[in-house]
Amino acid sequence: MNSPSWPVELVDGDVVLRPIKLRDQRAWREVNRRNRDWLRPWEATIPPPTPSGPIAHRPTYRQMVRHLRAEANAGRMLPFVIEYQGRLVGQLTVAGITWGSMCSGHIGYWVDQSVAGRGVMPTAVALVTDHCFRTVGLHRIEVCIRPENGPSRRVVEKLGFREEGLRPRYLHIDGAWRDHLVFALTAEEVPEGLLGRWRRARSAQNRSEQVGSDQTGPRKPSGPRNAGQGREMK
Repeated sequence: MNSPSWPVELVDGDVVLRPIKLRDQRAWREVNRRNRDWLRPWEATIPPPTPSGPIAHRPTYRQMVRHLRAEANAGRMLPFVIEYQGRLVGQLTVAGITWGSMCSGHIGYWVDQSVAGRGVMPTAVALVTDHCFRTVGLHRIEVCIRPENGPSRRVVEKLGFREEGLRPRYLHIDGAWRDHLVFALTAEEVPEGLLGRWRRARSAQNRSEQVGSDQTGPRKPSGPRNAGQGREMK
């Protein structure tokens, strides 16, 4: 699949989405190792085999990349890694691409805990959604999220995805079949582009925070600065 839609690199400031490569193995493994506890509750797992079903095994990194490449070449998937300030910090895949009367796909993602709260994932999702609508030609994008996954839900809420309902026991996650909430957007809902919407939302938030800071009044020059305040994960 060599076309304007794939392979492609998507960039906004310090955030870069590019095709996953075999040579990413060391960096990919290191990020996963450091984030094992952070990611485990949300990772897909392999259900127990049924008497008549095939026995599935977790793929190696090389097997995973080759599978993703084959799916991309067949036009069924867009497998990206996410870089932030030149460092691999996560993965985002548009999968289940379906044409015909549907023209849709669904997005899955994860990000290094060390960059959570910096707008990396909302930017990545906005970039790839615009690419899917404007270049790939999809009409609808879905993101399915466990109800307990607050950080991931905030990503789609910040971007204005619609919540459509619950899919009971939808995916095998962390050792069991788990319910997922469905969030979606269609191309008609973001004629200005999702990245443009996200930029305006961040700008408005920054202005609001600045006004709030100004209204607190001047600080004493010798007074200590507030430090270590919590930051919402994105």
